[in-house]
Amino acid sequence: MGHALCVCSRGTVVIDNKRYLFIQKLGEGGFSYVDLVEGLHDGHFYALKRILCHEQQDREEAQREADMHHLFNHPNVLHLVAYCLRERGAKHEAWLLLPFFKRGTLWNEIERLKDKGNFLTEDQILRLLLGICRGLEAIHAKGYAHRDLKPTNILLGDDGQPVLMDLGSMNQACIHVEGSRQALTLQDWAAQRCTISYRAPELFSVQSHCVIDERTDVWSLGCVLYAMMFGEGPYDMVFQKGDSVALAVQNQLSIPQSPRHSSALRQLLASMMTVDPQQRPHIPQLLSQLEVLQPPAPGQHTTQI
Repeated sequence: MGHALCVCSRGTVVIDNKRYLFIQKLGEGGFSYVDLVEGLHDGHFYALKRILCHEQQDREEAQREADMHHLFNHPNVLHLVAYCLRERGAKHEAWLLLPFFKRGTLWNEIERLKDKGNFLTEDQILRLLLGICRGLEAIHAKGYAHRDLKPTNILLGDDGQPVLMDLGSMNQACIHVEGSRQALTLQDWAAQRCTISYRAPELFSVQSHCVIDERTDVWSLGCVLYAMMFGEGPYDMVFQKGDSVALAVQNQLSIPQSPRHSSALRQLLASMMTVDPQQRPHIPQLLSQLEVLQPPAPGQHTTQI
């Protein structure tokens, strides 16, 4: 899947025989950078994610992230435009060329509203939730789980449709844990790859004989829903204050009362935030409920009979 890449002149690169112009930096993480580039062949903007690969394992993980993208052709899962591996002496950089979303992430939207003293309306929340669930449904249908769902990993399209990104933590949906060594390995992996304040309870203390399934994503989805409703995740402040998130998630979440939210939405949230994963709903169940709760499309009116 690797594609030829060369640096042709200052500020431009060629990927798949197409030239891209560097515009500006968008952000950076521990071992990755994201740049805004413009395709000189089509005038479109793209996000170029560059992952620093120090070892063979890093290269394999970057390749795997690209492979995960290629599994999907779905409007609610981020599309990969191109992938290549670039050598830098003894080290490598993996480059993932992705569509650019000028509206940014769901978290950007939540913060923008919060700065003005506002929140997403219930109608907006229900539409977003439906799109996120459809993206998760596509991932789960392929036998995988996202494992790091959070508002910063959900992009917003021009039409307001949510798009799931950062597929680097995706792994097999159903994991049969057989023994303490495997349990500790999975627990350590989750500590590194699953954001602590959105991590499901069963991943904090993995039992020696259990099944971890895709409903870890349902818990994370509940945390995302809570953030859409109240402007912050349910365990964000626990983490920021230095208290134990691992302990906090073992207790049933107390949902604040608000006149902005219907009892149906609160019940939906409560079901996602069930501590026992075996009592948590699967995505198809949530989709069935959400489709019933969906508001009329903008400009569409319901007729009273």
